Amino acid sequence: MISAAEYARRRRELMRMAGEDAVLILAAAPERMRNADAPWPYRQDSDFHYLTGFDEPEAVLALLPGRAHGETVLFCRERDAERERWDGERMGTDRAARELKLDDAFPIDDIDDILPGMIEGRARVYCHFGQEPDFDSRLLGWMRRLRTARGGGVVPKDLVALSHLLHDLRLFKSRDELALMRRSAEVAGAAHVAAMAMARPGVAEYEIEGEILRTIRSRGAVPAFPPTIAGGANACIMHYQANRATLKAGDLLLVDAGAEVDCYASDITRTYPVDGTFRPEQRALYDIVHEAQLAAIDAVRPGRAFADSHREAVRVIATGLCALGLLKGGVERVIADGTYKAYFPSKTGHWLGLDVHDVGDYRIDGEPRVLEEGMVLTVEPGVYIPPNDKSVPERWRGIGIRIEDDIAVTKGAPEVMTAMVPKTFP
Repeated sequence: MISAAEYARRRRELMRMAGEDAVLILAAAPERMRNADAPWPYRQDSDFHYLTGFDEPEAVLALLPGRAHGETVLFCRERDAERERWDGERMGTDRAARELKLDDAFPIDDIDDILPGMIEGRARVYCHFGQEPDFDSRLLGWMRRLRTARGGGVVPKDLVALSHLLHDLRLFKSRDELALMRRSAEVAGAAHVAAMAMARPGVAEYEIEGEILRTIRSRGAVPAFPPTIAGGANACIMHYQANRATLKAGDLLLVDAGAEVDCYASDITRTYPVDGTFRPEQRALYDIVHEAQLAAIDAVRPGRAFADSHREAVRVIATGLCALGLLKGGVERVIADGTYKAYFPSKTGHWLGLDVHDVGDYRIDGEPRVLEEGMVLTVEPGVYIPPNDKSVPERWRGIGIRIEDDIAVTKGAPEVMTAMVPKTFP
């Protein structure tokens, strides 16, 4: 669990980075409808959660560095017994200010009267302009009103992307964030083990999906994303989502699923034979992917570039595919001309945190970002031979394999947070 004191430290650091002539404004995620009057389960905006831990919609956070009457202000819904009877308890302004360690909180219905005055006199507004059009329109309306009412007074001249400051902070996980991510990994790991126990010929992909979702929810978590349950050639579809086919003897099953605990995600992929036995071609490709993943994980160390992990995986996979005769021309050539991408079209990993594909730059001034302690990323090489690829013998076609783990960068050897899920099979 993240403490209110940690959220407060994050806000202070963000304000320090922005400077005392700035105002930072961030809106909560709106409620979204699935269809008609059926809403999606509410999930707070990741940046808003990172700065507040507040999990309700209809809220706005204003950070005002150096303001004498309070630097951190929340606008949120007031308590309302009638609405709470329908929608559940609200925190309310008094409790929000006290429990979230904010300087003040006001009713969201009063924001038009209060927030414009807080903006006045600041040089810059940091915000997520372009993310939520309705809120963008409201913010611009406040600034137009200020110019009109004050006769050209001091109104911020610049709208600056808040992500430039905030997302670099989010890239480095605290001790408590890492603890939540380990818990998320444990939950997802249990779901994968349950799927392995259930997988056999004749079982439908959606039955495996149901067991994964049951396991995640039974542990108090939610899925971090819709699981991919891909039997046979379906595994060659990178983002397969149908989950409707029946598993067949002789096929591999690729399962990509993760959990979310207090908004922090895990992301795990395993591939294994439906009937417990690899065919020779499946085993040959699986061993290549497994070796590539081990080499890529070993490169996740402080001082190494983020891209090093991918380079290690590419070399192992290119070498293996050339040895099997699936790629022609020699290892150096297929790497240089990108021929390997026919069977390994993706990157080897991504940042992980409050979002599955978490925020953070992969390059700094055109150069690959150097890994530092506290970063968390996935390592997920794969080989996918399309079922219609006539350039290889038929026995290789329709095999898709991916192995993915969640890795924390430490002072020394990488921490494999998802090591509880087997990835070596007879």
